[in-house]
Amino acid sequence: MLNKAFLSLLISLVATSVVAWLIAEACSQDSETTSSGTIMATASVLPTNLASLKADEPAPMAIQVVNAYPKLSFDSPVDYTYANDGTNRVFVVEQAGQIKVFENNPAAASAATYLDIQNKVAYGGEMGLLGLAFHPKFNENGYFYVNYTKNNPRETIVSRFKASSPKATSVEPGSEVILFRFEQPYANHNGGKVLFGPDGYLYVSTGDGGSGGDPKNNAQNKSSWLGKILRVDVNSTEKGHYGIPADNPYKGNKDGYREEIYAYGLRNPWRISFDAKGQLWAGDVGQNEIEEVDIVEKGGNYGWRVKEGKADYKASDPKPDATLISPVWQYSHANGDISITGGYVYRGAQNGALKGKYIYADYASGRVWALTADGKKATNNQLLTERAGSISAFGEDQKHELYLCDLSGGKILRIAAK
Repeated sequence: MLNKAFLSLLISLVATSVVAWLIAEACSQDSETTSSGTIMATASVLPTNLASLKADEPAPMAIQVVNAYPKLSFDSPVDYTYANDGTNRVFVVEQAGQIKVFENNPAAASAATYLDIQNKVAYGGEMGLLGLAFHPKFNENGYFYVNYTKNNPRETIVSRFKASSPKATSVEPGSEVILFRFEQPYANHNGGKVLFGPDGYLYVSTGDGGSGGDPKNNAQNKSSWLGKILRVDVNSTEKGHYGIPADNPYKGNKDGYREEIYAYGLRNPWRISFDAKGQLWAGDVGQNEIEEVDIVEKGGNYGWRVKEGKADYKASDPKPDATLISPVWQYSHANGDISITGGYVYRGAQNGALKGKYIYADYASGRVWALTADGKKATNNQLLTERAGSISAFGEDQKHELYLCDLSGGKILRIAAK
């Protein structure tokens, strides 16, 4: 049976998928998400950004996706991470507003509730508790950060909580300190990822505010929080509970641009991650035609809504004042693939054949791929598995092994050799 969150997601977005199919740009909703049980992949995705690159070349390695914790189940898992707290614990974010903690052991039989803020979270569709990141000095300060949606008014909240000790099994909700908040015009395109970069700054992904087609052109509006990658210094009190890094593109500007902006022109970069080289990768969910993988640069404009991937979307918009950066890879909405879930460049030890490849998925079809890129140019895209589940997120453990969150299945999966 579909759980509550997945059913809500299905109701709010699948119906609009049909509308988008029929009337394309004239749609008032999204065409990006549906159930992996109702839309199945039947053929290879056709690559649209590299004419010489074969789509979905069969993987030469023997790979399978398995249930990482067979004795555990979760309510709509949307994030997976670790605290680097000297333990073997891992943390799973549940969309309704809870964070669960347990030993990273396949035999784990129970998970404790680490944080419960269900009474604060607007839950349903693409809203909810969406991201979790532990401070690099968590062992010293007990700080961790979350991204969630609230109602009345509808807003995105990025806030900090404090654990009483690094090894605490639960955290008091009253320890919350809000860093910043901003309007969320519609219930979709919330973004949601929070993570610390190798520079020690906190990065936050935001969607364009929702509806369909970015009706307010938020992604290109540098005075808006929406459709951006934000970067802030949580160790500063310049803005109250955070500061602006000295080299942020718009720090100190006189044009009214958000100083928090690191990059812009994104539709819904739901999941972002850093690789071992310090490159920031994003899976940006498309409108009616294209899903894209981006390597994010400071100050970069990734084109939405002027472009959807490399194709024109609303070319009648005023010409942007910056050169648009094309995706390193994109794929079409053929064959049931309509909503990218950004992943990680694999750097674990258990699957050597995946080393250095960007592992990502499509939420709707459940397909998982391994993308090879030489610098900023994709050279190979391998289909690893089909119908893995409704993959809402990827995460790493302390050894950098890769895990997948199956939203509707309520499971945490892992990629393993056969």
